[in-house]
Amino acid sequence: MTRLPIGRNVPRKPRVVGGVKGHNIKRNYLTGKPRPVARELQIFPDGEKLIQAAAEHIIKITSQGIAENGRVAIALSGGSTPRPLYTLLASEAYSQSVDWPKVHLFWGDERCVPPDSPESNYRMARETLLNAVRIPASNVHRIHGEENPEKAAAAYEEELRTFFGVNATDGSLRQGFDLILLGMGDNGHTASLFPGSPAVNEKKRWVMAQYVEVVSMWRITLTPVVINSAKDILFIVSGAEKAERLHDVLKGPFQPEVLPAQIIKPARGRLLWLVDKAAAGRLERFPG
Repeated sequence: MTRLPIGRNVPRKPRVVGGVKGHNIKRNYLTGKPRPVARELQIFPDGEKLIQAAAEHIIKITSQGIAENGRVAIALSGGSTPRPLYTLLASEAYSQSVDWPKVHLFWGDERCVPPDSPESNYRMARETLLNAVRIPASNVHRIHGEENPEKAAAAYEEELRTFFGVNATDGSLRQGFDLILLGMGDNGHTASLFPGSPAVNEKKRWVMAQYVEVVSMWRITLTPVVINSAKDILFIVSGAEKAERLHDVLKGPFQPEVLPAQIIKPARGRLLWLVDKAAAGRLERFPG
């Protein structure tokens, strides 16, 4: 595994920088004030080792959250990348390391389809993970994509408000997610924050429904208000087709309306990028 600090310069050749985090000064998207962002990039030789590292990270965060608070709240991602991750977590070797009755699972986004649809993020997680582990049904907090999108978004926000609590002073989360899993599309989107979508710059609502023309579908997504309140955010990116866009997101100018993944900057938490060598191709060659 190669670790690179994400800063202004990335070396021509990979180098190991054990435990080093890159600190960039970015503006807080809520206040406009500059603040440091701690980010770390870890590069793995192949997808298998990438997924193993992600599973181990999830188990670590889960154990810490349960030890500190008696429960842990995780938002799952959809798409094809996390499928082998969920399958690995459901395996006997890994599932026994998690106290599943104390785990609460949510979703970062959902397609507006029935829960048994092949396109449902919930269905993918159910088939690969939920059916194989001892997690109570009451701990599974899915987005009801089969309902009216606006009503489903409002209902999910209310569920989050009840679960996490709300600060009376500013309406923010009293306690954020312990971990949010995210992927990145080849257009720079993450969750259902797509280029040009209003949710990218949302500053009040926790959950939004929006029609995404590029995929001709209604989507429901957590907004940066919730995502950036998390204690730990984990991006998992694999494949050479993501290399150019990953370079743009991490090394290009800050333009989240074009590259929504750039808006993900936790206020007080950790931002970790786990990527395979193919996805990091442009980063490793970047002259700095």
